[in-house]
Amino acid sequence: MADERSQRRAPTRRDYVKYGGAVVGAGVLAGCTGGSEGPGSNATDDETTGGSNATDGSDATGDSNGSTADPGYTATMAPAGEVAFDAVPEDVMVYSLLYADLAVALGHGDAVNSLGFDADAGGNTLDAYYADLDGVSFDRDGLAQLNTGSGGGISVDRELLYELDSDLHLADPCLFVSFDGWTEDDVAEIRDNVGPWFGNIYSRRRSQPPEPCRDRYEYYALPDVGERVAAVFREEERFAALDAVREDLLETVRSDLPPAEDRPTVATLIYMDGTYYPSRTDGPGFANAHVRPLGAPDAFAGDEVTYETTYDHEALLEVDPDVVLHQFGIASYYDVGAVREELADHPVASELAAVENDRFYSSGNPVQGPIMNLFQLEMTAKQLYPERFGEWPGYDHGDAYPAIPDGERLFDRQRVADIINGDA
Repeated sequence: MADERSQRRAPTRRDYVKYGGAVVGAGVLAGCTGGSEGPGSNATDDETTGGSNATDGSDATGDSNGSTADPGYTATMAPAGEVAFDAVPEDVMVYSLLYADLAVALGHGDAVNSLGFDADAGGNTLDAYYADLDGVSFDRDGLAQLNTGSGGGISVDRELLYELDSDLHLADPCLFVSFDGWTEDDVAEIRDNVGPWFGNIYSRRRSQPPEPCRDRYEYYALPDVGERVAAVFREEERFAALDAVREDLLETVRSDLPPAEDRPTVATLIYMDGTYYPSRTDGPGFANAHVRPLGAPDAFAGDEVTYETTYDHEALLEVDPDVVLHQFGIASYYDVGAVREELADHPVASELAAVENDRFYSSGNPVQGPIMNLFQLEMTAKQLYPERFGEWPGYDHGDAYPAIPDGERLFDRQRVADIINGDA
């Protein structure tokens, strides 16, 4: 479809972006593979391992007068592999908040044309973090919703991707292979007929991608993902400046952590209808990039925790964490204040130390980008170690990230806003 459309009109700038990406990627998705390293990279989200492969366009040829054609550039990230671009993408399909947040961080939020789920819900979450950043916003008006599934199933219509006609699909192609009704051939078709893929989401918890993708899948720390996406948008310097803020924040936190024996045990979970859905905080993956650097003992360390693990009130009371961090608690799906009230009235849950001591907190989104990560690191430091980093002021469902007094902020908001806005 996209090929037929392009044949009926003269090539545009967007055609160069799309078909430049398809040429280098032509053999990349035969098994959702890319890159030369297999799974098992040892990078953590607290490290920066480098990785953008922007080039000077060595494949470009000059004419007889010695002038040089637009050389283009490449960016590389498994599983898509090396992708070539002749111009910076201006119309970008995005599935997860990680990549929406990255697009905004790199000054290209207006390129986003879609989100995987409800754009208002995702936009509210981003708005909550951006509220204190002058001039930074995410315009979700008119964004397409990619997933139209119900009952927990995910359904993305391939025709919608043709209709969006994106320069770039900023999403993990292996994630789409896992969706109902999608195959490797479908993903390759979209790459060849619409635009390239570029994304990596299984690094979130270093989980296994679909079988066809496993042989050469690579796992990245959050700054690695950001650096590689920055290469796509030619914003390497902007991302490096923003990541330097993260490094400074990590140094601020690490330099003042209490002794290990004085740190509270922490449980990260979701609560729904009488059931707790736990996740580990000490495992790899960028889902924990706002918790793991703080060095608090994982309350679930002695248990075998998988995606299928659940606890009832009695089982969680046996673990009895000092602190509970309820995921997706900031301008998102769960009213954690209402959850706290429910648990405080429950004959068993009310005995939890975190409930008794008012340390059952709204916590962040594990599918976090670099801006979200800064706020979520600050928030978690205050929730775990208020005597070191200042009291967490609390959070009411639906509000923006709470105001923090100037002297208690752990990173410079204006510096971040200036970097994002190109004023740094």
